[in-house]
Amino acid sequence: MVKISELQQKDVVNVANGKRLGNIGDIDINLTTGQIEAIIIIGTGKVLGLFGRADEMIIPWRDIVKVGADVILVRLDGNE
Repeated sequence: MVKISELQQKDVVNVANGKRLGNIGDIDINLTTGQIEAIIIIGTGKVLGLFGRADEMIIPWRDIVKVGADVILVRLDGNE
């Protein structure tokens, strides 16, 4: 079993290009089934963390390849 706070500490990396996407800021949970539908990566600050944040990145659970000890591997095709 993994706690949400533990998931938030892991780096999220796209295995398609090796790019670090960030950390989990939130999780979408289906309240009917209790299953995680997606993870949400919070965008980084635009200017030294000031003036708001960049857009969030929503990654469907089906795109998660592996949840490891220190990293969550996802497969995203495109420019992510």
